[in-house]
Amino acid sequence: MSKEITPRSEDYSQWYIDLVRKAGLADYSAVKGCMVIKPYGFGIWENMRDTLDRMFKETGHVNAYFPLFIPKSFLSKEAAHIEGFAKECAVVTHYRLKNADDGSGVVVDPDAKLEEELIVRPTSETIIWNTYRDWIQSYRDLPLLINQWANVVRWEMRTRLFLRTAEFLWQEGHTAHATREEAIEETRRMLDVYATFAEDYMALPVIKGVKTANERFAGAVDTYCIEALMQDGKALQAGTSHFLGQNFAKAFDVTFSTKENTLEYVWATSWGVSTRLMGALVMAHSDDDGLIVPPRLATTQVVIVPIPKPSEELTVVANTIAAELRSKGIRVKIDTDDQNRAGYKFAEYEKLGIPVRIGLGARDLANGVVEVARRDTKEKSSIALEGLGDAIAALLDNIHQTMYQRALTYRDEHTTRVDTWDDFMSVLDGKGGFVSAHWDGTSETEDRIKDLSKATIRCIPLDNPTEDGRCILTGNPSTQRVLFARAY
Repeated sequence: MSKEITPRSEDYSQWYIDLVRKAGLADYSAVKGCMVIKPYGFGIWENMRDTLDRMFKETGHVNAYFPLFIPKSFLSKEAAHIEGFAKECAVVTHYRLKNADDGSGVVVDPDAKLEEELIVRPTSETIIWNTYRDWIQSYRDLPLLINQWANVVRWEMRTRLFLRTAEFLWQEGHTAHATREEAIEETRRMLDVYATFAEDYMALPVIKGVKTANERFAGAVDTYCIEALMQDGKALQAGTSHFLGQNFAKAFDVTFSTKENTLEYVWATSWGVSTRLMGALVMAHSDDDGLIVPPRLATTQVVIVPIPKPSEELTVVANTIAAELRSKGIRVKIDTDDQNRAGYKFAEYEKLGIPVRIGLGARDLANGVVEVARRDTKEKSSIALEGLGDAIAALLDNIHQTMYQRALTYRDEHTTRVDTWDDFMSVLDGKGGFVSAHWDGTSETEDRIKDLSKATIRCIPLDNPTEDGRCILTGNPSTQRVLFARAY
């Protein structure tokens, strides 16, 4: 156990903050509510971003960039949208500073007031759909499949590194379609992309579902989501994909001429994931000794450590091994530190969560083997130098599968069916995790359950079976179970 990191069993929230900071992922900023993403953390985010970007382009999407500032009048055009974001908006009112007359510093120039206030984007639907009005005239202009990588601002009062900050990084896809069916298909396709990314790269099992009306994105007809379970039994929404219907097209008068030469409103989607995924990665896999990074997202997948210290002979061997691994697409670092002892280095690489550590000792090399340690299980083994590249590649795949299976087992063991309110509260207060229970389908009951339990309906799973039952709170009839959980 790292002395720098609070044990999970003692204080899970503090464990998370300690780990994020001590592993060099992020730190607090001088700007309240904002964070500094440090190089190591940003490197992992870059791997996430680049992987997702490739997946988006493979599904026909292209990247663009839209302004950071949105005229206030744009937000007024879609009533549900502004109602959902009004309390989180940062507003620019002036465009100039000046020196104070008394020499005390700079002040806002009262003569530099903007004619119309600008909103720092909390999301970009309004500015993008105002632009689409000029881009879309005919069915020949559709579908329009655009994504942007950007920062957004939502003025959060209670923040936590990566999970909830006033400014964060994300991608937001915004697509336009000729038909309702095509837009819904796009919404579901991007949900599948997110689920594939979470499971195939983050080693994070997720549940695909649809949000209730209460939890739906402001301005959407339907919101689809992927939900994951963290090690403390709380849920985390890892991605959303929204079917927007024609709401934004009508608000911004975006129409197109059909093949039959009629004028129709465009159908829309939007979808996004953010740096919140970094928080999910940490909380789903890591332990009291530090990070455990899924191999496919690790900036360094293998570190080679000469023992006890680098020497000319060991460096030659290290370079040979590194070249073999790199030829197989494996990201490798050779430890060249000749000041610190091997034990200290091992602890540091353990804290950073590097998936595989190769120890190069003279005695092992004389026997034609190296010591290989895996971060996820901390198991060590001797592996022959001959064929080492293939062995390490297979080991990295095994680590991914082991991490995924461990997270899946935890989720399965912490998904509980209940039929009564007492059992519902008992599971939430004790075991935690997802609670599968009947709900009568009304927003009023959903609000009451949330107020009484601090749990929300995370989603209605897409593969949900129909089943007659009674709502856990009201006793009213229900046709299916939904997933409840306390969440981040």
